[in-house]
Amino acid sequence: MTGPDPTQRHPLDFTDQVVFLAPLAEGRDRIEVGRFTYYDDPDRAEEFFDKNVLYHFEFSPSRLLIGPFCAFATGTTFIMDGANHAMGGISTFPFDIFSEDWSQGFSSKDVNAEGRGDTVVGADVWIGNGAVIMPGVTIGAGAIIAARSVVSRDVPPFTIVAGNPAREIRRRFSDADTARLLEIAWWDWPVDKITRHITTIRSADIDALEAAT
Repeated sequence: MTGPDPTQRHPLDFTDQVVFLAPLAEGRDRIEVGRFTYYDDPDRAEEFFDKNVLYHFEFSPSRLLIGPFCAFATGTTFIMDGANHAMGGISTFPFDIFSEDWSQGFSSKDVNAEGRGDTVVGADVWIGNGAVIMPGVTIGAGAIIAARSVVSRDVPPFTIVAGNPAREIRRRFSDADTARLLEIAWWDWPVDKITRHITTIRSADIDALEAAT
């Protein structure tokens, strides 16, 4: 009744292209990943945080916070706040990185002041192939991000979005049922309870999920 080992990097015996991200995130500054969230990529899946989390520079305080039980398809990419250039002045050119003579008066605070903040992915989010998540976005639990989407604004829980920029396609449940599911928060249950109620979690029976003990 314990399910898979969440500390395994490669949880599937027959392939190395699927990795649990929580063990890979250990020791990385400003990154948190919940249990059982995985990434699927036939090309160096273990390098997800180096290949797919871009511009996460030390001078930016923003964090990447990912919930449990998320599924990320190949090419899922997070653009972090470090990609932004200061836009409060006449030019957005990053003069300071090219010459000490051009660094006078520069402060990383200028860029950080215009930052978008933390990027947050809730529990049980499915992100399709090649989707790009822009800085400071919050994606609610149970959301689905279609392949090749560019997510530049917050996504409500249990909402399907698609396109560039990503737009709402439909809600997966009514507002009332969404509120019930967020209250239940099955993804926070102990693993043995999840294992006992796997069939109900897969179903659309919210009443049964509420009654699960």
